[in-house]
Amino acid sequence: MDPAKTILYIHGMGGGGDSRIPGILRDALHAYDSVRLIIRTYDFNPDIASGQIGAWVKEVSPDLVIGESMGAIHALAIAGVPHLLVSPSLNAPVFFSLMKYLCLIPGMTCLLDRVYKPREGDRQKLHFTWKNLRHWGLYREKALALSPARGGKDFFHAFFGTDDHYRRSGVVLIRTWEKYYGKTYTVYKGTHFMEEEYIHSLLVPSVLSVLGLSGD
Repeated sequence: MDPAKTILYIHGMGGGGDSRIPGILRDALHAYDSVRLIIRTYDFNPDIASGQIGAWVKEVSPDLVIGESMGAIHALAIAGVPHLLVSPSLNAPVFFSLMKYLCLIPGMTCLLDRVYKPREGDRQKLHFTWKNLRHWGLYREKALALSPARGGKDFFHAFFGTDDHYRRSGVVLIRTWEKYYGKTYTVYKGTHFMEEEYIHSLLVPSVLSVLGLSGD
């Protein structure tokens, strides 16, 4: 029997324990008894989230970390493990650094909380305040400090959708990924929220390859 393998999945903004992509991924890996996928809902405030995720890493000692969208920032800051990224939003913290000033305008926090309200369920609660947004830039730098461009030695591979609407805004940019991680990515004909067919055809095989498991 293969030794147990643990995947820590770090969801994106407004995601959580019942997010769609890790749910499909877990079902697809069900045949592999030695693989367990862990996804937990963490705080939107990056200071709190960093402590939570750091504790989980110590607890489960993951063999692979998968970061989705905004979760890529936290995933990429974990050293010593392979990384797979789905629609990594490396530039979102840059926008948050600007948005934090908007939150000082009366009524703006209420408006943003309405616009970016997550679905019901086990989901990350979003609250756009100066306190919650002010340090995202620091965590972006912590993540990029471990990139190959800055001497990092871990494995990285990202997946980007051709029709990802966040690429138009600059929140997601392939050229930003290339700057720090090189041409370590795959482009699929889909959206920011990886469709099920690509989870099965791209993400699952990559997971099995990184974990050293057969896809047969």
